[in-house]
Amino acid sequence: MRILLQRADGDSAPWVADFADLLPEARIIPWREGEPAQPCDYAVVWSPPASMAGELAAVKAIFNCGAGVDGLLKFGDALPGSTAIVRLGDAGMGMQMAEYVTHAVLRYFRRFDEYQLQAGRGQWQPLAPHSKEDFPIGVLGIGVLGSTVLEALAPFGFALRGWSRTQKSVPGVACFAGQEGLDAFLRGTRVLVCMLPLTAQTGNLLDRANLSKLLPASYLINVARGAIVAEPDLLMLIKSGQIKGATLDVLRHEPLPAQHPFWQEPAITLTPHISAMTLRRTSVAQIAGKIRRLAAGQSICDVVDRSLGY
Repeated sequence: MRILLQRADGDSAPWVADFADLLPEARIIPWREGEPAQPCDYAVVWSPPASMAGELAAVKAIFNCGAGVDGLLKFGDALPGSTAIVRLGDAGMGMQMAEYVTHAVLRYFRRFDEYQLQAGRGQWQPLAPHSKEDFPIGVLGIGVLGSTVLEALAPFGFALRGWSRTQKSVPGVACFAGQEGLDAFLRGTRVLVCMLPLTAQTGNLLDRANLSKLLPASYLINVARGAIVAEPDLLMLIKSGQIKGATLDVLRHEPLPAQHPFWQEPAITLTPHISAMTLRRTSVAQIAGKIRRLAAGQSICDVVDRSLGY
């Protein structure tokens, strides 16, 4: 079998080596801009350019090296419906996201963000501690990754809330679902953790209207996609005090432009899309296993439903 491999960073050699070790029966064809197309059975990609659409349309299945598949769904009908799009399962990302979110939540709860600002001013002033009863945490999107984050937060004793497109039941978590449940979910949340996929329905979902429903002096943690947040609305709500702080690992434009006002806002903490980095060998092992199942005529998990966007 032949597998087309594309890496946005151009560093395909380590991936080729891992595939040679874990799927030795396959020949890996690194994709390079401008080179003649070669017929392949499968493709493994991350953030492929538009110039690759024709080659992707010719394979049986496309494996995305991440959980979010908006970088593939942007091609629309250029990728035929018969071509399966397969996202990574957890592949080590759940624990990384749990670490990131737990750190951000505890930083706000223990007021370390405020102590950091005080230290910059040479100020020594203990602050009154927050009460866990007044610090409910809501996870927006409780799939595999969101559920892992909720599980990690559970031992700390916060009131936990979760929202999903369809009704789910998570022990110890107040669950809300659908458009009718979104309003109640937001109005009872102090720390909002966004873990939704980017779809036609979630773009700009966190705008002024929805963010204003959060409890006063709330916090936003976004580890999903930047385009889910209406950035000017978030900045306005931070300046008004309705939102006290935001930790953003994903932005609408990455890298964030040097002139973007988020850089100058002390209540916003920025990280360069590192909340859950792809673990190469774990990912290759997962993809190799799925390719073997497909080659044997068996079903696989994590196939994207294009009508839902994930």
